[in-house]
Amino acid sequence: MIYSTATVPVNPEGETPLTRAEAWQGLVLKARDARLFLPPNLCTACDVVEESATHIVREATIAGQDLREIITFEPESKVTFFQATGPREGAIVNELFEDEQGVLQLRFYCYLGLRGKEPNGPEEQAEQAWMDGEKGYRSALVSTLKRTRELLAEGNL
Repeated sequence: MIYSTATVPVNPEGETPLTRAEAWQGLVLKARDARLFLPPNLCTACDVVEESATHIVREATIAGQDLREIITFEPESKVTFFQATGPREGAIVNELFEDEQGVLQLRFYCYLGLRGKEPNGPEEQAEQAWMDGEKGYRSALVSTLKRTRELLAEGNL
């Protein structure tokens, strides 16, 4: 199994501050359409196919792989992506919280396996290394906040 976590401040020094509500809006937009937040051509399709007051179901093609996710929302707090189909199984969470000093943080954590692959085998080990590395989920958190600031500046948040 793969377990990874990363945390970044929502408002690092020198960046336009985001309120909790604005950061939350960015997370919801990312859940609804990953194309707005991922590098160009990485996500080639992302469609909400079911919607309720507490969750959405989206079908997406990311890095050439089709997947279906059930995405739940805990307002202004947590977005959880359950991997219903695709190469991974398990859950990915994005969570807004205040640390001990009251500073707003954005945390990613996941508990995943790779479908059809040996648990803790070479494929899962490589996925773990990528998630924990420079281009993994820490960078995804930073880019999510950067894109949220851009959308806010454009008046599209």
